[in-house]
Amino acid sequence: MNRRRRIFAGGAIFDGSTLHRNHALVMSDGCVAAIVPEETVDRADAEIVRLDGDVLCPGYVDLQVNGGDGIMFNDDPSVETVRRIAHAHRHLGATTIFPTLITDTPAHGTAAIASVEQAIEAGVPGIGGLHLEGPHLSVARKGAHDGALIRPMEDADVAELIDAVNRLPALMVTLAPETVAIEHVEALSQAGAIVSLGHTDADFDTISDYAAAGASCVTHLFNAMRQMGNRAPGVVGAALGIGRLSAGLIADGIHVHPTVIGIALAAKTGPGEIFLVSDAMSPAGTDRTSFLLNGREIQRRNGRLTLADGTLAGADLDLTTALGVLVGPVGLPLDRALAMATSIPARVGRQGAAVGAMTLGAASPMVRLSFENGGAKLVEVFPAER
Repeated sequence: MNRRRRIFAGGAIFDGSTLHRNHALVMSDGCVAAIVPEETVDRADAEIVRLDGDVLCPGYVDLQVNGGDGIMFNDDPSVETVRRIAHAHRHLGATTIFPTLITDTPAHGTAAIASVEQAIEAGVPGIGGLHLEGPHLSVARKGAHDGALIRPMEDADVAELIDAVNRLPALMVTLAPETVAIEHVEALSQAGAIVSLGHTDADFDTISDYAAAGASCVTHLFNAMRQMGNRAPGVVGAALGIGRLSAGLIADGIHVHPTVIGIALAAKTGPGEIFLVSDAMSPAGTDRTSFLLNGREIQRRNGRLTLADGTLAGADLDLTTALGVLVGPVGLPLDRALAMATSIPARVGRQGAAVGAMTLGAASPMVRLSFENGGAKLVEVFPAER
């Protein structure tokens, strides 16, 4: 049987860990067959895709996606909403996402779990899991979350979340120690949930205790948390200094200054790593200038999403733009920046080997990028949608 071969050449190939220059990617029947030096590749009976100096890398993995295509996940936690949001973000390069429910009613949380489970069963592409950001947060660090809906975690909540872990490929839960007992964190972690600490005013010692109990992540580093001081490391100090913890980062140059991003990346203790998230809201993939969140109007201006009082409410960001910030103002090496959008969040989100990486024998989605004038541009997503 003749196999359909496709060769990507004339640019750099990032496989999730290594940036291969002067190499070609060979695909066979839609699956990764090899990454080889260009001069050695057999071009016979193959379709040649010229990259013209661009970079080919795995599709992005975004673990914090609140909305897109003009709709918030909170608006209607349903299969159709999940489908629309995933479709919008695929066109922005994020081929695997975690739809994210912001603090809402218990009924919305139950509906969110069911809708993601049903979307996966229905074959909606690109759904890696579910992220529940709240409602068990600190009112003092609520940011744009509705304080009236924030509440302590109860045993019934833990039982529902553990049940969800068993029904979904992955479940991330953002919570604050102020509203969640450490025993609940232990139970969730042991059950397989990805426990992320966020929207919290907890001190360093408390975060350390919760990390030891099983928390493995920090939500949108520097934002909605206690900052680092010379005598009190706070949540930021814990995120950077505790090796068990990884941390999401909104790299739009607004939520966190590029110089601070560079300092954080240099300071992070492993094996935990910092990765990119978009924290995208409903305008993602559209030209909309406003939307509603829990009945409150959010304005979109000059790359910012804000409440009437100026409070940041998510981000007007896609991961290509974030990569441009990392390789431009931050000055990060390209391979490290690309890993922060692909393989690192795939590991944190407990995805399979074919997600966020080019895996031999697998049909891994890919994006083509150009880097010029200090920024990044998404050229194309492979394979194209049918």
